[in-house]
Amino acid sequence: MACNIVNPLPARRQLELLAPAKDLESGIAAIEHGADAVYIGPPSYGARAAAGNSVEDIARLCVFAHSYGAKVYATVNTLLRNDELPLAGELMSSLADADVDAVLIQDMRLLGLVPERIAVHASTQADNRTAAKVRWLGEHGFRRAVLARELTIEEVAAIHREVPQMELEVFVHGALCVSYSGLCYASEHCFGRSANRGECAQFCRMKFDLLDADGRELQHQRYLLSLKDLNLSMELGRLIEAGAVSFKIEGRLKDISYVKNVTAAYSMLLDQYIDQHPDLYERASRGQCRYTFTPDLNRTFNRGYTTYFANGRAASTANSDSSLASFYTPKAIGMPVGVVDSMRHDSIIVLGNTAFSNGDGLCFFDKGKTLHGFRVNRAVQVSSSAQGHGEKCRLWQLFPQSIPEGLVRGVRLFRSNDQAMDSLLSRPSAERKIPISLTLNATPEGFTLRCGTIVIDFPLEHQQARTSQRENIVAQLSRMGDTPFVCTSVDMAQDFNWFIPSSKLSAMRRMLVDALLNQKQPKVTSVPVGDIPADSGVHHEEGLLMQCRYCLRHEMGYCVRHGGRKAEWQEPLMLRLGDGSTFRLEFDCRRCQMNVWACDD
Repeated sequence: MACNIVNPLPARRQLELLAPAKDLESGIAAIEHGADAVYIGPPSYGARAAAGNSVEDIARLCVFAHSYGAKVYATVNTLLRNDELPLAGELMSSLADADVDAVLIQDMRLLGLVPERIAVHASTQADNRTAAKVRWLGEHGFRRAVLARELTIEEVAAIHREVPQMELEVFVHGALCVSYSGLCYASEHCFGRSANRGECAQFCRMKFDLLDADGRELQHQRYLLSLKDLNLSMELGRLIEAGAVSFKIEGRLKDISYVKNVTAAYSMLLDQYIDQHPDLYERASRGQCRYTFTPDLNRTFNRGYTTYFANGRAASTANSDSSLASFYTPKAIGMPVGVVDSMRHDSIIVLGNTAFSNGDGLCFFDKGKTLHGFRVNRAVQVSSSAQGHGEKCRLWQLFPQSIPEGLVRGVRLFRSNDQAMDSLLSRPSAERKIPISLTLNATPEGFTLRCGTIVIDFPLEHQQARTSQRENIVAQLSRMGDTPFVCTSVDMAQDFNWFIPSSKLSAMRRMLVDALLNQKQPKVTSVPVGDIPADSGVHHEEGLLMQCRYCLRHEMGYCVRHGGRKAEWQEPLMLRLGDGSTFRLEFDCRRCQMNVWACDD
């Protein structure tokens, strides 16, 4: 008995959906719901200190992912102290033994510690936003560059044209950092917690006052640096055409429901695009997913959505639909679900465009733009049809534990917690199977069973069948059980009329499945590198805390260069935290960049 692998035909360009894995369970769920790869934090040195996992769990995830041809990337993307390098080297060896496919790094000194059998990806923390930087990365051993979130699609395309040999990974969904990744020192300055060490304190999600040079307060206690969440679901086709090969979902701290829903939504969109261009593209892993729910990006955690700079710097007004930031809350408010029609002593009548469930979490902004939330104890549909805001709606009577202060007729409600969706996603919600077709042939020595590039040679004496055995052969060979495979057909010659005992058919099937599961895709390792500078940390000017493409002046509608009105205030502008700490804003219009500086005490 032997197993042979036939060399496949040249592949179409592979597209990879990359999902986050907080832990082993989330990683498995991501693969089951359509991810072609997952990224996961090891026990230490990951840019999310709260999302570390044992090497043993990472090894288990690799086994599961590889059965679908999916990949696992380990995030070792913090800046290290010199005394940590030996332990980091040991970690790299352990990750190689766990069979991870790549590691993401920021600290260039780690290049010399990565075993050659693992690919190296440059983390977005390395500030990858120019063709020159991406070319340098390729020359120094990197297989892939994770590009800065701030790039436009045209800028991605330009990098691909200039450095076509490098794989480009782009973020398509999730939370946004207001500063270029790797260039934020605000958390370390204010709280002694370094974002480049995986300990971000989320300075940008805090309330600030905005003051002009005369001390006049322009904004009072608003979340001026808190960006909405990225959503490029409608831009996937353009990103593919720009040359990106990997499409990354942010969220290594998100719960498993988020991972399931968002991964499924983007997986379906990628499949739709590939179906329209079948000769050009294919998925980077194998398997087809079936879901017990309808993926919906609006029914999962989000702070409101933005396409950020994908289409350039659009003219925007603060907190309009086209704005980048959410001045009034850094929290997820969810999708709009209705308007308060009337109030009763124990309940609320809502004109809604969706169904409500017991346990839903709803929220609203009061007249002062302060966010309030409440939970629905009981929801009762009052009317099946009513007219509201130009569309057919339903009247619902909602019974909260208590009527929230500030809730009045006409207030718009948002659903921050979707009980029906959470219930669906709390259970097994997807099945991923790899469809395979088998071909059985007789040979002088016995039989061969073929599946794609794999051929099983099975020596067996020929016995002519007295009655047709085709039905039994198909049934036995098609039993894939709890493997990742589903058999769609078993082909035999029209004159095939041999008797093969069921035990032998089962043995052939097991051999084939083992060969399929152990089929390895060739790994492209990093090219050897020369000496790496001893000091590879990111240098920055003393006191410069953030460098942002996001511009508060533009966000408020006062960028004359991009169609805004002329400001009447005197600069420099200052941000002030609740504790009185102040930060100076510098508007570098030549580079279309806003810098945040620490002020001297």
